[in-house]
Amino acid sequence: MARQDLVARTFVELADTLVEGYDPIDFLHRLTERCVSLLGVAEAGVVLADAQGQLRALASSSERMHLIELIEIQRQDGPCLDCWRNGEAVREDRLADAVARWPHFAPAALDAGFASAYAVPMRLRDERLGALNLFANQTRGLMESDETLAQALADVATIGILHERFIRQREEVSEQLKTAFTTRIVLEQAKGVAAQVMNIDVDEAFALLRGYARNHNLLLSEVARQVIARDLSADALAVRARPPRHPTPTKELRSPPSRQAT
Repeated sequence: MARQDLVARTFVELADTLVEGYDPIDFLHRLTERCVSLLGVAEAGVVLADAQGQLRALASSSERMHLIELIEIQRQDGPCLDCWRNGEAVREDRLADAVARWPHFAPAALDAGFASAYAVPMRLRDERLGALNLFANQTRGLMESDETLAQALADVATIGILHERFIRQREEVSEQLKTAFTTRIVLEQAKGVAAQVMNIDVDEAFALLRGYARNHNLLLSEVARQVIARDLSADALAVRARPPRHPTPTKELRSPPSRQAT
């Protein structure tokens, strides 16, 4: 396949994160494989931040790459760490000159056979997801023109990830709202049942339901379902909705001291 055709196909694949059976790990591995094919680098890897802001190595084009990325994260130095912290691309054409800059990463990468290292940010405006690592076996392993393509691939992947995350969160919110609506219907039914059986108004019935739930550490929705199913009787609801009263200690009554006649 011609390089131009592969570039076009790659952008289409990275942009489509809503296909059935979308797998984020497979998606990121595809990104690393296409970077190797298109950019002329030896290896590629993706590190993303988790919910606590800690970087995780989620995809690598090889085990060699994965091990070096783990060293980066564990020892907290290397191109992906600098890229993540600053939000800017990192370029090191000669790793042998970067030992002072990255005292842990550079020697390990050199021992693994890498001679140059690059990282481009995965971010959308102020939201930073992580970084795309690109390592080469020779110095100047990434052409400057290809660095622009690398950033474009990272950008499209970032948008795809955020798009999928937005859709998933929206579905979760929709499901939460659906549950809330269902709970509200159940509650209205329970209020009606309690009001009719106890011959009280709906507001009083609601107060009894809430009081019972609070005093027994139950969800209001659960109490409502028990009332509808007749698992909780009206008498029990009326009596046990109120917290038990403890007898008030009585004070000993004493007669006032008598005054002696002077």
